[in-house]
Amino acid sequence: MTDPLMRRLQARGERLTVGALPWVAPVYRAMPHVAEVIEFPFAHGGLQFKARRSLAKQLEGRFDTAYICPNSLKSALLPFLASIPKRVGYLGEARVGLLTHRLKNPPKNKRPPMVAFYSALSGEADVANDRPRLQLDATEVQAALATLGLAQGGYYVFAPGAEYGPAKRWPAAHFSELARQLDLPVVLLGSGKEFELCQQIAAPVNAGQPQKCLNLAGKTSLAHAFCAIAATKSIVSNDSGLMHVAAAFGVQQVAIFGSSSPLHTPPLNERATVLWLKTQADYQPPLDCAPCFERECPLGHTRCLNDISATQVLSYL
Repeated sequence: MTDPLMRRLQARGERLTVGALPWVAPVYRAMPHVAEVIEFPFAHGGLQFKARRSLAKQLEGRFDTAYICPNSLKSALLPFLASIPKRVGYLGEARVGLLTHRLKNPPKNKRPPMVAFYSALSGEADVANDRPRLQLDATEVQAALATLGLAQGGYYVFAPGAEYGPAKRWPAAHFSELARQLDLPVVLLGSGKEFELCQQIAAPVNAGQPQKCLNLAGKTSLAHAFCAIAATKSIVSNDSGLMHVAAAFGVQQVAIFGSSSPLHTPPLNERATVLWLKTQADYQPPLDCAPCFERECPLGHTRCLNDISATQVLSYL
């Protein structure tokens, strides 16, 4: 979702270096307008002041401007310690003194879609229609497919995970039912933490249709997962990072929303179908509770996801 910001900056002559954690660095390597990617040696969580100060010393004097996309204090700390003259970011987490150019952080209930939210850091107007785009080398894709044993367009991808919590995940049993009805094999993608979830989907399907589902969760690099998504016939996912990756590659997709809102984080892709019972007028009783943005359903029923059937998803594939 930061890709349109990168394109805006590159188009006006800025040479882009992106600092990112290792698990997200491949996203920026798939952006041809990014000249360099620096992988941050930080663990998840914690301020890790000494590590940030050490890296800041190495970066000092290299950059004129830092665009700080995350809203956290620690993300603004490194550019400050590196003495980068211009530091642009949204206010929040008591980091007013770390930024030189500050944007007001809109209230959560009035926040624009995330792509526009990030693109506004450019200082330019008319950011509402920006769309993310990722690009892979065709040779790289074919090499990855050969390694994974896949054929271009010869499979579907399921991305059943959602890091935030179960209130964003379509039930595993529904994914299994959908896989049974598809005419091609299914590749399951996700992190190592999602392997068991993917196995819950694959096992009952493979019991009746051997090798129908291939569980690659935690078994591929992010770069290979990107290649698998770019070459799929179609992908079915929750509101997740891989949903946005699929949108940026422009592949056919069905995006299933539950506790979150496609008004805030939609898949910006002309070939995307969004399923959200909140907006289905014939769905009764209405989902007045959505979007709740909770990790787990506060009412205990998770109707927003349970009541989306495999047959309904299949009709869009």
